[in-house]
Amino acid sequence: MDVINQRDAVPFTTADGSTIRELLAHRNSSIRQQSLAEARLASGQATTPHHHRVTEEIYYILSGTAQMTLGPLSRMVGPGDAIAIPPGLRHSIHNTGPSELVFLCTCAPGYEPTDTFLESLSE
Repeated sequence: MDVINQRDAVPFTTADGSTIRELLAHRNSSIRQQSLAEARLASGQATTPHHHRVTEEIYYILSGTAQMTLGPLSRMVGPGDAIAIPPGLRHSIHNTGPSELVFLCTCAPGYEPTDTFLESLSE
């Protein structure tokens, strides 16, 4: 039985600039086809616009407020919002609130840094 507590997951910074704690993935559990991580962004911080060629993601906002950008569209998101991010779609999230933004991120297939492709703001 794989049970990983958030407090025991070592945080690291991804290529897009968010700090994540990988909760369940092939690196630390019997899970092979997906991953679950907790991500955090400080007030005013944003991830670098990026896309994943293979991976689809779901963000689920736990606390804080942010502007989510998917392709040419942007909207405000907050606690309880779930965001679908298809493979190949440029995306970023910007913490617009006064406190830390905390969200869950699921990836299928599981997160791999080699499937993160950074883009400039003008792309």
